[in-house]
Amino acid sequence: MANTAQLLRRQSSRDIVLKSQKSIDQHELRELRGRLVSEHSVSSSSCHRAPHHGPHHGPHHTPMYGATNQAFMSDAFDESSEVEDTEASTSKAVAELVAAIESAPADIVEGEKEGEERESWDSKIMFLLATIGYAVGLGNVWRFPYLAQKNGGGAFLVPYFIMLCIQGIPIFYLELAIGQRLRKGAIGVWSQVSPYLGGIGISSAVVSYIVALYYNTIIAWCLIYLLHSFESPLPWAECPTRLYANYTYDHEPECVASSPTQFYWYRTTLQCSESVNQPENFNYHMALALLVSWFLVYICMVQGLTSSGKIVYVTAIFPYVVLIIFFFRGITLKGASDGVAHLFTPRWETLLDPVVWLEAGTQIFFSLGLAFGGLIAFSSYNPANNNCYRDAILVSMTNCGTSMFAGVVVFSVIGFKATATFDRCNEEKAHMIAMNKTSGLPICDLERELANSASGTGLAFIIFTEAINQFPGSQLWAVLFFLMLFTLGIDSQFGTLEGVVTSLVDMKLLPNLPKEYIVGGLCFSCCMISMCFANGAGSYIFQLMDSFAGNFPLLIIALFECLSISYIYGIRRFSDDIEMMTGSRPNMYWMFCWKYLSPCAMITILLASFYQLLTEGSSYPAWIASKGITEKMEWPHWCIVIAFILILSSILWIPIVAILRLLGIKVVEDSDPAWFPEAELKEVHGIVPHEPTEIERTIFCFNMDGTEGMCCPKYGLPEKSLEEEDE
Repeated sequence: MANTAQLLRRQSSRDIVLKSQKSIDQHELRELRGRLVSEHSVSSSSCHRAPHHGPHHGPHHTPMYGATNQAFMSDAFDESSEVEDTEASTSKAVAELVAAIESAPADIVEGEKEGEERESWDSKIMFLLATIGYAVGLGNVWRFPYLAQKNGGGAFLVPYFIMLCIQGIPIFYLELAIGQRLRKGAIGVWSQVSPYLGGIGISSAVVSYIVALYYNTIIAWCLIYLLHSFESPLPWAECPTRLYANYTYDHEPECVASSPTQFYWYRTTLQCSESVNQPENFNYHMALALLVSWFLVYICMVQGLTSSGKIVYVTAIFPYVVLIIFFFRGITLKGASDGVAHLFTPRWETLLDPVVWLEAGTQIFFSLGLAFGGLIAFSSYNPANNNCYRDAILVSMTNCGTSMFAGVVVFSVIGFKATATFDRCNEEKAHMIAMNKTSGLPICDLERELANSASGTGLAFIIFTEAINQFPGSQLWAVLFFLMLFTLGIDSQFGTLEGVVTSLVDMKLLPNLPKEYIVGGLCFSCCMISMCFANGAGSYIFQLMDSFAGNFPLLIIALFECLSISYIYGIRRFSDDIEMMTGSRPNMYWMFCWKYLSPCAMITILLASFYQLLTEGSSYPAWIASKGITEKMEWPHWCIVIAFILILSSILWIPIVAILRLLGIKVVEDSDPAWFPEAELKEVHGIVPHEPTEIERTIFCFNMDGTEGMCCPKYGLPEKSLEEEDE
């Protein structure tokens, strides 16, 4: 059986595609099978001088997207003069290979193990929708407006767009390109760049795992609100009543002191205690919601790309439909213009705060899904000739445009809520003046109400729920809104965990275990650990993980990604790869960002943020039931220890793997490079060796012999020739 497989590999490599001595694994044989066409199609295609970039319309061949795309087809079949002279022999070879493959046993053609197959996207639109759904998530609705409100309103847009230009898009572009080129998950990609860099992929997987733990908690909250949205009246529309010992009823004092929406969020849903040191009772409703949400995530992931990928047609488009509906409803509300103006009114003094820049960079990373490994995993399923540059620009701008649009929607509702509170305050003040009460008059300040309207992670669950109460048919609006939040969250959660699963599968840590069992094990472990959120202090633990696990590690991992590509893999080599895949070379701006600008910006933000964290400390908003408000409290020492454990458990893999490799201990096993049609792509795009310009030599230290200054040598795995394979 193995001898037959080797014979087919040699025949397809020598006689059909590359005519070289390069070995081709079983994955390549599956790719070749999809590229083979009938003899009539091969003959007719030789009449066309341009490469095929669209679907083939022959009667017996319907190409799929991915490695079987007709744009992959070697131009040796239709453009080379050598093939024009030997067309008959080539067609005969194709026919013989077709017959050999069709007659071979299934385990040769499809691979001896099902787990070795690499899936591919069914269509380009499915990849774009999945990537947009992964990038556009809950953070665009409740995180971006909250950060903009917290960090200077319109002034926050300055560091936000600066970070987008010097970090967001360049690193998004980098991850799509390297994943498409090396065709592996995060661990496999960075291990192939250099065996000493395998820790970068492990760090990405660990961060993805930790973030998935608490990110799914938001999905559970959405499920709770979605379920209760079918009640009439809505349970957060008015304060509940309390039965006293003398059998009299009155409204809950805590709710009266705050508001019905705040009371329902903090006391009914979260069952908040007054500090992180007081977990109090176990929240059974939250635990059940977590179980359901993790089960739904498992169902989506276990289907794989080809099945669950079709879900993105609904989950990626539905949120935009709901946002548009809420936009037109929001701008018609009283005070909407004040809220939108508050969003774009800058407080320039906040730009001097390094934490503002940290949170801007973190929001870019969190929103675009950078450094998680999910983008690398997604792009590894793309065809080798996919235009990753165009995808990076399209998805990044769509994501940021969605954040801005969602911010306008949210702040229009914030303006409505603040204006309603301001009007009630003026009415109360006028009533007191009419009663000749001149002392204790309330202070009515619209700007203060606008500034106090955002309530952290409860922004969507407090502000929008209060606005929904004012809408006719409030149940319908509530169902639409929380269903939108659910679809936003489930898309992003799928992409986050996909980076972990792809890395585990590519590493072959559990080679005999089917992928669905790996997914099940991950989801089960996450579900069990996430039960720490199902108690009175659960929301504070959520804030702790969100404050530390989702920002510093992402910046550090992205920094090492940039440094690895720039100074180990090589900017020139990386640019050659992108030119080979897309047909156009990245301009100097992207190269300058990768090698200098992005690393320097990330280092500066990290150092300044660590300094401020050490000197000023960190706090969290605790719900004080007796006052019906939140108050800032310092994290206790054990929470600080957990925060450092979360950070170190993510980033220490980078030096640990490198040190152990130097000592001869392999944490990440070496693997052969994935199949890649390098010769075909060069011929399709007409790639010739790039001669660096004088400016490139000066700025990027390109040497005349093709090496780069400050670029370490690559310690990759040598490819085996057919002669070595025979031995």
